[in-house]
Amino acid sequence: MTEFAWLDAAEQRIFRAYARSARALFVQFDRELQAEAGLPRTYFEILWLLDAAPGGEMRMSDLAAATGSQASRITYAVSRLEAAGQVRRELCAEDRRGWFAVITDAGRQMLSRAAPHYAAMVRRYFLEPLSPAQREQVVEVGDAILGELARSAQVATAEPGAPAPLTGMPEPAAV
Repeated sequence: MTEFAWLDAAEQRIFRAYARSARALFVQFDRELQAEAGLPRTYFEILWLLDAAPGGEMRMSDLAAATGSQASRITYAVSRLEAAGQVRRELCAEDRRGWFAVITDAGRQMLSRAAPHYAAMVRRYFLEPLSPAQREQVVEVGDAILGELARSAQVATAEPGAPAPLTGMPEPAAV
C-alpha cells in the first residue's frame, strides 16, 4: 500500500473552516431565497446568468459550463424554469442541434423580485461579518485558488466580463 501525506491539523483546520462556512452559507441562501422569493438559489443564478448574457440567452452547453453543472442537471433546472414560464428554449439556428435557454419577461420579473433578497443575504451573511481587510483577503484567496485550478486545467476560465459562475454573486449594479 502506498503511503500518502494526510492533511496535518493546521491544514485540516483551514480547509474545514472554508468548507463548512461555504456549505452553510449556500444552505442559508437556499433556505431564505426559497422562503422569500419562492426560488431556489441555483435557479436564481441561472436566471441571473441568462439575464446578463447577450440577448438574454445562452446555449444549454454554455449554461452548464458556466454553472459547473452536468448537462442533465441544467436540462432539469431549465425544464422547471420553463414550466414556470421564466425561461423558454429555442433551437440553435446555426447548427440545428444545440438549444438555447432564453430568459422570458416572467423570468426577469422573478429575478427582479428575488435580487433584493439575494443582495441582502450576501451583505448580511458574507460581507458584514468581515472587516475591509478580510474582504480583500477573500478576493486574494479566491484569485489564488482559481488561478491554481486554471493552471491545473480543472476549471474553465471565463472571459473578462463574462457572467459569474453558479456560485458567483451578481455585480452590484445588477441587484
